[in-house]
Amino acid sequence: MALSRAERCLALLLRLLSRACLALLALLPPPGAGPGAGPGARAVPPPRRELLLLPARRLAALLRARQVPPGEGWGSGGTRTRQVSCIEVVEAYVERIKEVNPLINAVVKDRFEEALQEAQQVDKLLSEGPGDDYLEEKFPLLGVPITVKEAFSLHGMPNTSGLVNRRNVIATSDATVVSRLKQAGAIPLGVTNCSELCMWYESSNRVYGRTNNPYDLQRIVGGSSGGEGGVLAAACSVIGVGSDIGGSIRMPAFFNGVFGHKPTTGVVPNDGQFPNAHGVRTSFLCTGPMCRYAEDLEPVLRVMAGPGVSKLKLNEKVSLEKIKFHCMDHDGGSVFVSPVDKEILQAQKKVVEHIESDLGVQVQHVSIHKMKYSFQIWSAMMSSKDSNGQEAERFTDLLGDHGKPVWPLWELLKWLVGMSSHTFPAIALGLTEKLMKLNHSGNAKLVSMGKSLQEEMEALLGQDGVLLYPSHPTIAPKHHSPICMPFNFAYTAIFNVLGLPVTQCPLGLGSEGLPLGIQLVAAAYNDHLTLAVAQYLEKAFGGWVLPGKA
Repeated sequence: MALSRAERCLALLLRLLSRACLALLALLPPPGAGPGAGPGARAVPPPRRELLLLPARRLAALLRARQVPPGEGWGSGGTRTRQVSCIEVVEAYVERIKEVNPLINAVVKDRFEEALQEAQQVDKLLSEGPGDDYLEEKFPLLGVPITVKEAFSLHGMPNTSGLVNRRNVIATSDATVVSRLKQAGAIPLGVTNCSELCMWYESSNRVYGRTNNPYDLQRIVGGSSGGEGGVLAAACSVIGVGSDIGGSIRMPAFFNGVFGHKPTTGVVPNDGQFPNAHGVRTSFLCTGPMCRYAEDLEPVLRVMAGPGVSKLKLNEKVSLEKIKFHCMDHDGGSVFVSPVDKEILQAQKKVVEHIESDLGVQVQHVSIHKMKYSFQIWSAMMSSKDSNGQEAERFTDLLGDHGKPVWPLWELLKWLVGMSSHTFPAIALGLTEKLMKLNHSGNAKLVSMGKSLQEEMEALLGQDGVLLYPSHPTIAPKHHSPICMPFNFAYTAIFNVLGLPVTQCPLGLGSEGLPLGIQLVAAAYNDHLTLAVAQYLEKAFGGWVLPGKA
């Protein structure tokens, strides 16, 4: 599909703008690391408590068994001196958040007092001595501290999604997934930052400000679930609740070196978040788990999905040797997207080599031509009508929050003189939305191409295939620079409109001490395959790495 004259002009303009922006950013002095940071501090300090380094499953098992983790509470000769309490676990996480949150600004509102009260109730339950099997079945996440993206309703917490008009909105109930996690025994510590209306890949807004990457405070955490990525990487939480309509789980997971899973469409309910999807976008928005450890993805997904878990095959044992692996190094050279960094390509090559040598299988390298148009396909499908002819909700309406729609051009003029309550990316998205509606015939062709790509991808993957694909073309960029490369999210967004399950898996740190990673993609309802491969790669490449360890 050839680019239109308008698209070619836009691509050229973007490249020139990108080079100009990056040159300007290079001239600016580095931003301060934040209060509490020493001179030249770039990363958060590593955690000191062993309690903070346990996967959720093991932490819950230790609490149920009334044991202490290795390295904590042991006397000479290895004799156990005491048992760990849920209050002790929660206090350790609260202390960690208080230590590093002034640096990263990820937790925007805490509920520490309530969390400690809930921990006390857990300890009371444990003291009454119910059987371990009963507790594991009824409360699989008993006593596990979690955090929640601020876009989700958590009773008593703000629910603004970074929109100034909603700064006084307090949730009076829990989102469905939050309620299920609490019923499973998890203890929310607070809510975390996101981009304005969850539609940009840097988590910064006019309500809470900007969130910084734990590995380098001058870098972004991604978006829109960026606060979750930051708290997980900084060991301030072990499980996070995220949502994803264009990569909002996977990009933050990639930039922060943790695991994130976008489930198959329709498995996990999206109820109780703002903004929620309407029209055709209900098929693209996914709620899913973000975790520091791969082993936690499946149990958290089970809890989040509730009855919807029956659509998946999580009870099937996965034989890695029988998986048909496919690999694609890049999208084919889209003019709208940055080239893939060499370090990311090298990391993906190491994954291929390891799989081939360790499992004795052949990884098939593929080139899917339509992936070159990922951004255009995503944009067209996001603005298309559903089967009932209902149009998607306009972003400018959401910016007005049920009041008068925002006029993006006027808002841009206000922004230029410092009078707008909206961020520049949100205003730019409003302008882009207006432009997209001008090309009806072109959009129809792109929607058709998207459906054709979905069929091609399902045929390639079948019931036993996994595709290896970059999570993003670059490592975590510096603050503000995403505006110079606004469409790089296409590497994740395309899988939302295709409805496929995807797991972002960390692959250690690159030469600059920043996380590397890879996307694992399977056919619809084959989430169990990507989750199994993620656990396999975690063992091979180390998974999450402590920030500030060097």
